[in-house]
Amino acid sequence: MHASLLLVSALSAASVWAAPTFPKVSLDTSKSVDIISQYFNLLASKVQQSKAVGAAPICDLSKVSLPAEAAGLPPPSPGFYLKHVAIGRGTQNYTCDLSNSTAIPVASGAVATLFNASCISATYPDLLQMTTHVALQFDLSESETINRLAPTNLAISGHHFFTNPTTPFFNMDASPQWQLGEIPTAKDASIPAPKNALKGQKGEPAVAWLKLSAKPGATGGLQEVYRLETVGGSPPATCQGQPASFEIQYSTQYWFYAS
Repeated sequence: MHASLLLVSALSAASVWAAPTFPKVSLDTSKSVDIISQYFNLLASKVQQSKAVGAAPICDLSKVSLPAEAAGLPPPSPGFYLKHVAIGRGTQNYTCDLSNSTAIPVASGAVATLFNASCISATYPDLLQMTTHVALQFDLSESETINRLAPTNLAISGHHFFTNPTTPFFNMDASPQWQLGEIPTAKDASIPAPKNALKGQKGEPAVAWLKLSAKPGATGGLQEVYRLETVGGSPPATCQGQPASFEIQYSTQYWFYAS
């Protein structure tokens, strides 16, 4: 197999290379076009690099470290290792008190599909960041329909939702290829997203970066989860003009540590 195809296979973390898909762009703005162009230009440069080397890089997470901007969060606990990195694409969910237009929207959980990005994080962290950015520029339904993260070929590795108002849950047994375990979590720490974090589809600021720790019932050795490199997801400042419940689309990276 040619090096460029090896690279694509490695980045998609799939054993079979699927034909490219052509999802619909969710935004018709110059900013969206710029982000998409940057992504494909960067991807093309990685393919050219792989041709020059003659082989795809090895997907080894042992040397991958949290981004420098995450220094405000507690580090992974001693003895834990990075098991998986995923791009999360979904919605942050909120409720509003319709009797008070000045009320602040209340977070009511989140729902996201997780896509296997371990190989990208191990080989091209700059491409990983761009993948997180570009994922928000495409219709959410496209990724759900084709079971691949639009516009990439990353396959589903898990699902994220809340089992109650204080328990973010990650089902990482969603794919027969990766039986990674399940982990109910509680928030351990949070820091604001960096000031230069990319805004959402309608200019929403990025939600906070988090460290989550396992609650009882985790499997697969999963112990800690980081939410990093968030894009969008924050609610408006008040409930004025909002319905009783609403969703704000977001993308992010989830880093899973195991013992």
